[in-house]
Amino acid sequence: MQNELLDKIMKPKSIAVVGASTKEHTIGSDIMKRLQEYKFTGKIYPVNPKGGVIEGLQAYTNVNEIPDDVDLAIIVVNAKFVLDTIDQCHTKGIKGLCIITAGFKETGAEGAELEKQLLNKVREYGMRCVGPNCLGVVNTHEDIRMDGCFAESLPERGNIGFVSQSGALGGGILNILKDLNLGFAQFISIGNQADVNAETALEYWENDEDVQQILLYMESIQNPANFRKLATRITKKKPVLALKAGRSAAGASAASSHTGSLAGADKAANALLNQSGVIREYSLKNLFATAKVFATCPVPKGDRVAIITNSGGPGIMATDAVCEYGMQMAKISDATKDKLRSFLPSAASVKNPIDMIASAPIEHYKQTLETVIADENVDMIMVIYLPFLGLKDIDVAKAVMEIKAQYPHKPVIGVFMTKNEFFTKLSDMNVNMPFFMYAEEAADGFNRLNQQRLWQNRPEGRIPCYDVDRERAANIIRQSIEEGRAQLTTRESIDVLDAYGIRVCKSGFATNIDEVVTVGNSIGYPVVMKMTSKTTSHKTDVGGVRVNIQSEEQLKAEYNDLIAKLTEKGLIDGLEGVIIQEMVKGNREMVCGIATDPQYGPMMMFGLGGVFIEVMKDVTFRIAPLTDIDALEMIKSVKAYKLLEGARGTTPAQMEQIQETLLRLSQLVSDFKFIDELDINPLLISEKTGEGIAVDGRIKVRLEEAKETLRDCCTCGACK
Repeated sequence: MQNELLDKIMKPKSIAVVGASTKEHTIGSDIMKRLQEYKFTGKIYPVNPKGGVIEGLQAYTNVNEIPDDVDLAIIVVNAKFVLDTIDQCHTKGIKGLCIITAGFKETGAEGAELEKQLLNKVREYGMRCVGPNCLGVVNTHEDIRMDGCFAESLPERGNIGFVSQSGALGGGILNILKDLNLGFAQFISIGNQADVNAETALEYWENDEDVQQILLYMESIQNPANFRKLATRITKKKPVLALKAGRSAAGASAASSHTGSLAGADKAANALLNQSGVIREYSLKNLFATAKVFATCPVPKGDRVAIITNSGGPGIMATDAVCEYGMQMAKISDATKDKLRSFLPSAASVKNPIDMIASAPIEHYKQTLETVIADENVDMIMVIYLPFLGLKDIDVAKAVMEIKAQYPHKPVIGVFMTKNEFFTKLSDMNVNMPFFMYAEEAADGFNRLNQQRLWQNRPEGRIPCYDVDRERAANIIRQSIEEGRAQLTTRESIDVLDAYGIRVCKSGFATNIDEVVTVGNSIGYPVVMKMTSKTTSHKTDVGGVRVNIQSEEQLKAEYNDLIAKLTEKGLIDGLEGVIIQEMVKGNREMVCGIATDPQYGPMMMFGLGGVFIEVMKDVTFRIAPLTDIDALEMIKSVKAYKLLEGARGTTPAQMEQIQETLLRLSQLVSDFKFIDELDINPLLISEKTGEGIAVDGRIKVRLEEAKETLRDCCTCGACK
């Protein structure tokens, strides 16, 4: 039903332009002209209180005067008249609205209230609405031909569905399509996205064969959980490219945990897009370069790249670029080499990169490409051209495209290091492959194609549910909040981790020297002693961590020294006691953590920990809940992964156990959604067993939310 309503907007048979005008250079005039100039296949009904004739068509003073059914109303009246116009549209039975008019929530509180009323009417009347404060909508399909926006240029036909949160930016893009050699199937400027947003468009285009790839320009993601669900499904079918603006990490500095201080809104957005299979770009140039690749290239079967060139230097640079992206240089088969030798000069190199030398004529370009594209060892091909001996670039391009047309199953990208006039000529041609000026751009395009291939082949993953002691964890947290503490003590934090089956150090708690000795002797030396305080969370800042304690005598001395120093600094009153832990030997320190983004929710972190965490920043983030595939990718994506594999003869880390640790943390934060921050730092990798062992932990909750949730045991499910 929702798609049927959106069809009224994107595939209308009739359009009423409410606010149509005869006054030149007004939106009401431009919309009318664009609809007619682009030859909209349906009926157009201008609406203006004065009536008359607008762009040769009878104008109606009210939508209810229109004698026929209307699918879409494009509204360009003053903001104060919009609500009345919606009422009229409802009376007329119009179900699709595109509200160009500005003056809503972007203007402040009064405008926000007006927009709220607008949305209430849309929902009450069972309508769908694009906007307000938007550029409009476009559908280039020959059966529709709707240019319902006021960009300067008429749209180019293509296979892209493009959503822009910025109207002006969308208009600028539509104006330069020809130069980009790109076209669109459909375009939606969502503006204030009161109703229709990026997620709506994603779902609408999921099974639309006219839209082969989806481009998003977003400044915000309204419903991250729903976006993730939709995008994860849709990216398995077609590429989704996103330019997400607003990359600041404002607010991260206020966090008290390492995870929180390293997190930020953009890291959350990046994690969400990554987990959803969305290809993120950081500039319009790169967004449309990648779109150009997907517009004419199929997703490859593998990552083996062949390079054909008429100059050795660019071929070497192209090879470097391919390898830097982690792709393979294809191993040309002996049969292919023999065939290449049969027509290339003896000075040519038939190894990859294949150098035809500077004197290569057009025929050699055609024969070489035809030979290489047939090689089963080759998945993608880069064709490099430099101008030599009067060979015309456009003629070479035509010859290459002629061969490409015969072999559409493999991606081919042209690198033509020539004058800009060449690319201007291409903009007037119907090309079947992308062309760039530099090899690095082509390698980036191959990388994006390969990224899509890997995502489509990636297992779906599952979210496991472990047998944990939720009741114990709930009781520990409840004790803290009953004392008004949002920050759990070290002891409480470790006990919560233990309740969730996370491997922690063997330990005991002591409040006086006799207990200290008893616990130390029961664990066995060496041990570590850590203070746990209700007022001091960063223990190392006050000398609250004592390591490598080898004997009972040393343990006594360290305890007495700790008490003396805390007394001297006036911190003794907050001391809860000390934790005596087994001393795990290992020099590989990792970090696991959780930080909560106000919009995206809990984020999981993994990476290099210890004292280097905020210096090296070798960490990665994902949005909870994690799948088993998410957790494994987190582990493998950090540079420190090489250390975990067992560099220089060290015991390889137990990857599955570390993966399980991340998944158990994800379950913890899913069960107790009020956990605001959590750090396991370090997660020490045992030299003896390769286990990841939590030797320290810090948990902070959102106090009021925790109180509400844990008011009784059954609220959180702990006693079920």
